[in-house]
Parts: sequence; C-alpha cells; structure tokens
Amino acid sequence: MRTIYGETIYEYEISKSTFTCYLKHVESIEEAKTFFNEIKEMHPFATHHVTTYIIGRHGENGHYNDDGEPSGTAGAPMFDVLRKNELTNLAAVSVRYFGGIKLGAGGLVRAYSKSLSEAIKQLPIEEIIDYGYLKVSFDYSLLKLIEKSLINTEILSRKFSHNVTLLLKTPVDNLNTIINIIVNLSANLAKIEVLKDSELSDEEI
Repeated sequence: MRTIYGETIYEYEISKSTFTCYLKHVESIEEAKTFFNEIKEMHPFATHHVTTYIIGRHGENGHYNDDGEPSGTAGAPMFDVLRKNELTNLAAVSVRYFGGIKLGAGGLVRAYSKSLSEAIKQLPIEEIIDYGYLKVSFDYSLLKLIEKSLINTEILSRKFSHNVTLLLKTPVDNLNTIINIIVNLSANLAKIEVLKDSELSDEEI
C-alpha cells in the first residue's frame, strides 16, 4: 500500500457548482473524523460535505458518506479512487456548493471522482515502509566501525556504560543484513535484540 503525507486542496467548478476537495494524511479513524468536522466548520453553508477515508497498514478500515447526494454518486466514487490508487491512511472531504444546475448521476460521479483524483496529484505518492528496531550492545572499540557499516539504518539513540548500546531503526527487509554485519564485525560478541514498536520506550528513544 501507498500513502500521501501532509495535506492539500483542489477546487474546480462545473455547471455553476463548485467542488473543493480537502485531502489529508491521517493515522486513525478518530483523526479522520476530527478532520471532517474541521472542514464542515469551515463550510457551514455548503450543500454537501462528502467524506471518505481508508486507514490501516493494509487499508483494512474504509468508510464513505454521500451526505445527501444520491446513493453511489459521491462517497463511493471517491472511495474507489483511493482503492484504485492503492492508497491508505488518507481522509478526504469534497465540499459542494450547488449552482442550480443538476448534474445527473453520471455527472456527480465524474465530479466527485475528479475532485479527489486531482487533489491526489498535488502531492507525491510514497510507498509505506515497515520498519524494524534493533537494540545492540558491543565494546567501545567497535563503535566507529559498526556505525560506518550500517546500511539504510537510522541510529535513534546511543547509550554508554560498560559498553555501547545503540537503538537502530531500519526497514524490515534490511534487518537480517544489519544483524549479519554486526555479528561479523563483533565476532559474534555483540548482544542483539529485535524489538517491536510496543517495546520502544521514551527512555530508549
């Protein structure tokens, strides 16, 4: 799955109706709902506030609301835009001000789809990377050598006592490579722990 970070806006007019799509990166359903409420407060007199979100590492949580538009003409097309682009952790609101000319079912589908599709184009789409965490301890003499040998890895913290302890963050696909590097450089004397997100404490980071 992929996502877009930050937030953006796309606005256009068709047959005197204006459609303004607000798109934002979110990490939870609660955050999406808060975002929806903020947009509604910005546009209290809009005819419709059509909403959709997809949330979760694998896009497991999804929802849309037509907000009074004919069923299947507004929220569902926007939801489909996110799905077809394999996007997650995004919430979108398309705000419509009715201009007096009815668009028909097909026109509404195209209008709401376009409002979100164009908003998506405003920011880069990025792959979601799963990260793993390592806690490694070794002799001081190996510090510079190991640090220089780390590939695609971030050092989150360094602690010094009778030895050196590093907290490392690296893509999951890179975990075994980093472990093997440290094992070889330390002659298998380094202590290595693979941590889960839930095991990271404020003190360690």
